[in-house]
Amino acid sequence: MIKILHNPRCSKSRAGLKLLEEKGIQPEIVKYLDQPLSTQELKEILAMMGKRPTDILRTNEDLYKKAYKGKELTDDEWIEVMVANPRLIERPIVINGNKAVLGRPAENIETIL
Repeated sequence: MIKILHNPRCSKSRAGLKLLEEKGIQPEIVKYLDQPLSTQELKEILAMMGKRPTDILRTNEDLYKKAYKGKELTDDEWIEVMVANPRLIERPIVINGNKAVLGRPAENIETIL
């Protein structure tokens, strides 16, 4: 089952979902702002992506600019910040089995289908 970490208010996230639906895929939609990820889930997703937390950190968010910009945190500390503040996680993230990808641009999703 393909999953998408989705924010319906985000145009990039909607574009990722649309790409999947156009390919006939009905993914499990995880509204991660309503159903926050656990620390373990985020670690697993990052491992599937081959990314570090700062690679999927939304640095244009006001919260980041006000509270975290310029801070030197460990990967585990960033993960805790992102779990506590899911708005700071880039979207959409699409998961297919043991692979995951950031769907920015949406065409990135095709690499794991």
